Amino acid sequence: MSRIGKIERKTNETNVSVRIELDGAGIYTIKTGVGFLDHMLAQTARHGFIDAEIACSGDLEVDCHHVVEDTGICLGLAFAKALGAKEGIRRYGSATVPMDEALALCAIDFSGRPYLAFNCAFAPGKLGDMDAEMVEEFFRAFCVSAGANLHIKSLAGKNGHHMAEAVFKAFGQALEQAVTRDLRILGARSTKGIL
Repeated sequence: MSRIGKIERKTNETNVSVRIELDGAGIYTIKTGVGFLDHMLAQTARHGFIDAEIACSGDLEVDCHHVVEDTGICLGLAFAKALGAKEGIRRYGSATVPMDEALALCAIDFSGRPYLAFNCAFAPGKLGDMDAEMVEEFFRAFCVSAGANLHIKSLAGKNGHHMAEAVFKAFGQALEQAVTRDLRILGARSTKGIL
């Protein structure tokens, strides 16, 4: 049975459409108007085996904040929808990924309790056409909407592009582990019986 999450969200600031399939091959079409974000989300889809169609138009004449944050919100909502009651999933995933001199760690728990621990020291300024500070805002928006506990840590790195790319690749691999179904898991993987 396919696990698909589809979300459309329109505000006065952005118009976002997200469709994901968790049991995919990492095929993606991503156009948010923020090239660096598109590149990072492509890494997540490819390394997480998530088929993704993501489109966003927004008030980029202001800055990239609303587009990046709202894309994170909608991606999180799409994951929540695709996972449903989260029965049979491994729930946890983690990955440590190198990218040249950079090294990033990502660990996720689809616990239903949103929390972000973000420890990445990006230099102030831009990563391509995206403000570096928006990396954290993207993940915070995702966590809240997906109901996920997410820890991200940059263990090494000097080049901001490499650091961010390692983070998003690690995020993809951690997602793939966490959403994988395991026949040994009956119901939700929790002593509470639900997630």
